[in-house]
Amino acid sequence: MVELLLIIPVILLSLSVHEFSHGKAADVLGDPTPRSMGRLTLNPIAHLDPIGALVLLLTRRFGWAKPVPINPRNFRNPARDIMVVSLAGPASNVGLAIGFSLVFRFILFLLEMGALTYAVGNFTFFLIEMIQIGIIINLALAIFNLLPVPPLDGSKILRGLLPYRYHRHLNFLEGPYGFIIIILLLFTGVLGRVISPIIFFFYNILMLGV
Repeated sequence: MVELLLIIPVILLSLSVHEFSHGKAADVLGDPTPRSMGRLTLNPIAHLDPIGALVLLLTRRFGWAKPVPINPRNFRNPARDIMVVSLAGPASNVGLAIGFSLVFRFILFLLEMGALTYAVGNFTFFLIEMIQIGIIINLALAIFNLLPVPPLDGSKILRGLLPYRYHRHLNFLEGPYGFIIIILLLFTGVLGRVISPIIFFFYNILMLGV
């Protein structure tokens, strides 16, 4: 129960920042669609996908929010700008993971200096646990969303890098096919076995500096 109370705010923050970053990048690049649809906000209600949030809650690794709508016609360079917008979400999760790790190091510094007393010991323990959860979830969201499978951000980045003649292969996976592949990879454990080592490699770097 305590772990659940620590995980829920981290999930809401991480998904909201991810989708807000998509929308803000599109807005900066000339597309007002996210702003007009009320998606330039950190209010989790605007971004929450119940199924995606539930999957993230159950797996502690993988999940999704409602995609931010964009109109590529408003971009000056659609191919490039879609890549930038797609990258903004995972990049924001990496930024959150780094931010959590800096807070962790600051807490360690205060502990070493004796600035945290016994009276706040329990609070410090729960805060450190939340920080660890926050780093793992945000690294997982970043890496998961960079997979080149529609509708994930990685597929849009890959589309911008590939010559046009290869786009038909990604088009085939649009819609239910890509989602089915993701669900199969997730619940067969393949996704976890592939991505978890990457997550914990970067987790160790951020937490331990090794």
